[in-house]
Amino acid sequence: MNTDLRSQGVPPRRTTLACNGESWYRLLQPYLEPADEVRNEVEREFSMDETEGILFSLAMAVEQRDRETAGHCERLALMAVAMGIAMGLTRANLRALYRGGYLHDVGKVGIPDSILFKPGPLTAEEWVTMRSHTTRGEEICRHMKSLAPVVPIIRHHHERWDGTGYPDGLWGEQIPLLARVLQVVDIYDALTSARPYKRAFTSEEALTIIQQEVDRGWRDPQIVKLFFALHKDVLTKIAQYATVAAADHHLESMRESLVNLQRYLSAESSSLCPS
Repeated sequence: MNTDLRSQGVPPRRTTLACNGESWYRLLQPYLEPADEVRNEVEREFSMDETEGILFSLAMAVEQRDRETAGHCERLALMAVAMGIAMGLTRANLRALYRGGYLHDVGKVGIPDSILFKPGPLTAEEWVTMRSHTTRGEEICRHMKSLAPVVPIIRHHHERWDGTGYPDGLWGEQIPLLARVLQVVDIYDALTSARPYKRAFTSEEALTIIQQEVDRGWRDPQIVKLFFALHKDVLTKIAQYATVAAADHHLESMRESLVNLQRYLSAESSSLCPS
């Protein structure tokens, strides 16, 4: 991993991840199993109580209000976790990223459909309402101690690196690291999905737009650099796996993404681990 990430709050790759592939491999091994076993194992790894389950159901209900966003939450959750593994984040942070993928937009449950699905530009007043989904989501989830690591993701995933984002205008490393990670995968998935106000961009177009936003100072350049490094061989395979429209859930795509992630980690750890 580029050492510049350390100055932004990314911990050095842990020995268990960099020098012992078995540790991270065991974390994602369930995805190599048949689909029904995958679901059972994921439920055990990211287990939740009844109240959390209700919130996740609420988040999924938000997603299902628009058929164009089907699979969005699962794609974000899995891509963010892959990013976190490559960064050497702790298991607790990986769980937070996973849950953040599902809960980041839960506050949109309070946004009227007339605004959420408006085909044209929003008015200034409508933008105020739309942007409130971050604080609405925080309010929904902040009372649960188990979701404390996820709340900053929910509130801050629309901040910008140069301080021009919302809701708090945080800039640089003031923006929580996990929010920065989820933000990039969220932007990519939104760009490559159709919305009432735009067509679905190609992967190449989306990457160009994200780089342009880095050049404007909006995105963390090191997080985006990692996203680009993992995009072709890891993240796109995960996106294929998590596309709900696929009957077999593209399990082979997930297998391929794990093999490629293993290659990436092995290559990156060669300079960090003794031979």
